[in-house]
Order: sequence, then structure tokens, then C-alpha cells
Amino acid sequence: MFRRALVNSSRFQTVSTRIAPARFISTEIKDALDKAVASSPVVLFMKGTPEFPQCGFSRATIQMLGQQGVDPDKFSAYNVLEDPELREGIKEYSSWPTIPQLYVNKEFVGGCDIVMSMAKTGELAELLEANDALIPEEDEEPQSANIKPSDRS
Repeated sequence: MFRRALVNSSRFQTVSTRIAPARFISTEIKDALDKAVASSPVVLFMKGTPEFPQCGFSRATIQMLGQQGVDPDKFSAYNVLEDPELREGIKEYSSWPTIPQLYVNKEFVGGCDIVMSMAKTGELAELLEANDALIPEEDEEPQSANIKPSDRS
């Protein structure tokens, strides 16, 4: 009976079971994205800029990176709204359909939902710390200063 169901089911294949052809990004765009991802230890492709995010998910991701203490000198952001090729290319590059997209040391981390989940569990802080992407902590104890009074004549 089970075998008959399998044999008979082949008659009912639908178009939705077919695999859609993959879209490929050009070598030029891939090279540009490789350079962008390598531009800083922490890279975010977002809608808008860190100062003026243009969507709630981008805003939430930027806020979370700020709360984690990402060093601004080790962070780059790219506004996908400025370039349609970038906006579509980054989705193909990562095989991830949404923006924002976070990369840490050239590795794709995920979108807003992944970043928020990782922050909640502490994984994001661990990842950023392990990749030396956080603002260095100041020493708790002040170093003694070796100050000598100047000779006044």
C-alpha cells in the first residue's frame, strides 16, 4: 500500500517542487563585496547609516552592537539603499534574503533576529570579544604617575 502511494504520487508533481534557477552575482560585485566584508573586523550591511537607520531592524542591530561595545575603529557599515546592485548582491553573496546582515572577521553571522538571539544568550559578546572587536577596557587601578616637579627659577 505504501509503495503504491509512492508510485501514484509521481503523477501529482507540481511546479512548486521544481528548483528555481539560481541567480549569480557578477565577479565585479563579488570582488567588491569581498573587499567590503574584509574592510573591518565588524561589517554591517544595513538600510541607512548608523547615525540614521532607515528601518527598525537596522536600528535594532546598530543599537545592539553599540550596547555590546563594538569599537568604532573596528566597524564599517554599508548603506544598501544607496546602490541597488549592493542591495541585491549582498543577498546573493550571503544566501540570506534580508537586510541587515552582520559579518565578523569575514564570516557571515546573520540578520537582526540572529544578532538579537545571540545577544540574549551572550554568544554575541563572546564572538565580538574573541575577535578583538570591542572597545578595550580601561585598567581599573590607575597607574602611578612618575611626576617630578619642574625646577622654577
